[in-house]
Amino acid sequence: MLSTDKLCAVVAVPDVKSMQVQVVRALRKTSTVELRLDWLAGDAEITEFLLWLGKTSIGKGATLLATCRRRTAGGKYEGSIPTQIAHLERAIEAGCNWYDLEVESSSVCRPELLHILRRGRRLASAHFFDKLPGNLKAVASALDRNRPAAIKIAAQCDSLAEARRLSSFAQARNDLIAIPMGEIAAPARILALRERHGFAYAPAEAATAPGQTSLDEMQSVYRAEKLNRSTLVYGVIGDPISHSLSPRMHNAAFASGRIDAVYLPFLVRDLKDFVGSIKPLRIAGFSVTIPHKERILKYLDVCDPLAEAIGAVNTVVVRRGKLHGYNTDYVGILRSLERRIRLRGSRVLILGAGGVARAVAFALAEAGAAVCICARRPVKANELARVTRGTAMPRSALCKEFFDAIVNATPVGMHPNSDESPLDGPELNCRLVFDTIYRPRITRLLQLATRRGIETVPGVEMFISQGAAQWEMWTQKRAPVKVMQRAVLLALEHEEEKRPAR
Repeated sequence: MLSTDKLCAVVAVPDVKSMQVQVVRALRKTSTVELRLDWLAGDAEITEFLLWLGKTSIGKGATLLATCRRRTAGGKYEGSIPTQIAHLERAIEAGCNWYDLEVESSSVCRPELLHILRRGRRLASAHFFDKLPGNLKAVASALDRNRPAAIKIAAQCDSLAEARRLSSFAQARNDLIAIPMGEIAAPARILALRERHGFAYAPAEAATAPGQTSLDEMQSVYRAEKLNRSTLVYGVIGDPISHSLSPRMHNAAFASGRIDAVYLPFLVRDLKDFVGSIKPLRIAGFSVTIPHKERILKYLDVCDPLAEAIGAVNTVVVRRGKLHGYNTDYVGILRSLERRIRLRGSRVLILGAGGVARAVAFALAEAGAAVCICARRPVKANELARVTRGTAMPRSALCKEFFDAIVNATPVGMHPNSDESPLDGPELNCRLVFDTIYRPRITRLLQLATRRGIETVPGVEMFISQGAAQWEMWTQKRAPVKVMQRAVLLALEHEEEKRPAR
């Protein structure tokens, strides 16, 4: 394998100065770095960077992998194969002990050109950006020609089943790096690090392709270098899922409690594919978010009576291979509202009729509140109103009504569509507005309420409360709520700092 490091930082930027800065930063975090020379603007920039690398001692003792991938193989380099080989030769002279040569170049390269690179160790690579190849053995055999030191197969995987197939193929030998590409396969890339010869690429700064996780996230959020075959796996399933802060919250709690576990975001478009991956990936439990809170019920072996009555599950615990479903949104909504208003006898408007809305409606009805439901689909609003003994209400009537509280249980206003609001200012006739959305922390709806002098409750409170309840179900330990809260708020504050001012 390339090195004893599990993580290889990928430095890929278009100018020499940025490349130099990123190399220095990356080597502070890992001793294995891939230098994507093809990302530099041209031959002159590549030469300038390699001259700098040869003069500096920054890479001494490190494992440096030089890559100058041509466009025909999905890279950015537009020069000829002889010039590509010349750059790789100079990279070896400058201190790179490995070089990556794609099969598109090596298969047509004259033997004497490859001989030039004999002082470096060759990683023979093949990339499949459209789909996973049907015959992985044939691909590996083609890469094994001319006896490279190691081989790499990177392929687009549109399901967890495909990602597992590629990863399983790699586990049979210790000189094969497998890279499942795409956002659906992203968790498999991280989980590959549990294996004895686990290895993953991570961009030194921002991701350069879908499904990539930055080096900083790999280390600070997922503790990737500590993953092993005993590590328990948890996650959150949804579509979309990249917005979720659940990984930061739960992983911070695991780290605080020194628990050997990792929590990952799973982009799930096909629930059957995910459920089929629970046993092979050794998943011990997971959170459920939009749009699967109701759909997951048919895959459960056991469902908590309350969650079954609500008709939505946001938490699953895997016990002896059986899926047990629960709803902790119920807990979150009660904890968030009970400290602000007297729920018994209050009149509360709920926006939406999906999984979150159902949990909110049942929680409030059980607490003695009069529930009103306003949803885009009248049939669902009527059904939810019926089972909670509430009232369905059209949006056209809201300007003439008054409520003790309004709860947004729709995704309207969620990042990245944070300029949207489910209601307009004149429709906010109430004492309190609660938005279950937590990203952004202060939604457009809450801004409108504040302008009208209405008390507001951000969704982050419910998010942390329901997450703490989940964590306790999975671990049977008391949740470190302050740690979880700090992780979420820091992430939200960092995001707000980066957001351009309006």
